[in-house]
Amino acid sequence: MIAVADVTRTEVVTAWSWFGCAVGVVILLCTAASVVGTLVVPHNIESRISRSCERTVDVVFRLATRRVRGFVHRDRILVWQGPSALLLRLAVWLGLLVVGYALALLPTVSGSLGRALSDAGSSLFTLGYAAPTNSTSSALDYLAAFTGLVVIGLQVGYLPTFYAAFNRRETLVTMLTTRAGVPAWGPEILARLKWGIYDGEPGPVLRELFQAWEGWSADVAESHTTYQALAWLRSPRPLSHWLTSMLAVLDAAALHLALTPSSEPKHEARLCLRVGFVALNQIARAMRLPAEDDPDPDAPISVSYEEFADAVGMLRTLNYPIERPTELAWPDFRGWRANYDTAALALARALDAPPALWSGDRRWPARPMPPLRPPTRLPRPRERT
Repeated sequence: MIAVADVTRTEVVTAWSWFGCAVGVVILLCTAASVVGTLVVPHNIESRISRSCERTVDVVFRLATRRVRGFVHRDRILVWQGPSALLLRLAVWLGLLVVGYALALLPTVSGSLGRALSDAGSSLFTLGYAAPTNSTSSALDYLAAFTGLVVIGLQVGYLPTFYAAFNRRETLVTMLTTRAGVPAWGPEILARLKWGIYDGEPGPVLRELFQAWEGWSADVAESHTTYQALAWLRSPRPLSHWLTSMLAVLDAAALHLALTPSSEPKHEARLCLRVGFVALNQIARAMRLPAEDDPDPDAPISVSYEEFADAVGMLRTLNYPIERPTELAWPDFRGWRANYDTAALALARALDAPPALWSGDRRWPARPMPPLRPPTRLPRPRERT
């Protein structure tokens, strides 16, 4: 009876070891697919591991900032969200690799999970304190050591590319602060062309602006769908944000086309809008947020006619060249805005962007903030000679 019991126990351990080995292989394959798809493949690869890490970090930071009302204080906390997601993802990858290799090693260590974890951890992190017991375990230990070096190396090589894209993004965002204020607002861009910054016709300045942001939007669409963690990285200035800046430029282009349809730049404004709302919709879909592929131009938008009329009235007081009455310009602006309204508002809410005007609600109570303006200074009197 004792011999039969020992045989039965051995069979159970062996069966459990091979079942664990199969599970470990599946874990290793899924983790490798996530690592390669995230860090190597230049395409938006669906990775449940990366998405789960981002959601977990988002929930933690949402709870951490639940009682924080001032946006500047919230931003000081939220600035850690993007880097935390990157670190958590690396830790989860390494943890899954340890578990996967430990389960794969079970048949070689007589089903001892503790010994398997020790061998896997020693090999993966190249510590070398646990020696392999046979040729099969040696092969797995070498493979684990190689995998650990590859994952760490890919992550280290990934960071310069990641932050280079961040720096490219933030250059134009920073430059826009003098044109649109912080937080950025579309009508403010047009207003500051007549408010002490530029004394000539707005056409050349707007042409340069729309051309620059057309290229910027294409770059952001490519980088933020390939490396989705970029969307969570916040600007160095608390009230500045890539999304509100992009929304302001698109609103400025839509206002220009609606209010001055015969004035240049027309072609550049349309291209900026087209590339911009395609980029926003792509990023929103990559983050599983709502986006309108073929919106109804007559559908309601988040900006009311009264808000639009107030902005147009402000531009009229500054003698901005407006060709059409407000009520005739409104349908054109609404038609342009409908292309990016849904995606922009969903992204602003998900990313906790600064509560800029015309950018929708947030996940926390916040009043829309008009752009900050420098104090008005009277001209200095000339010295008499």
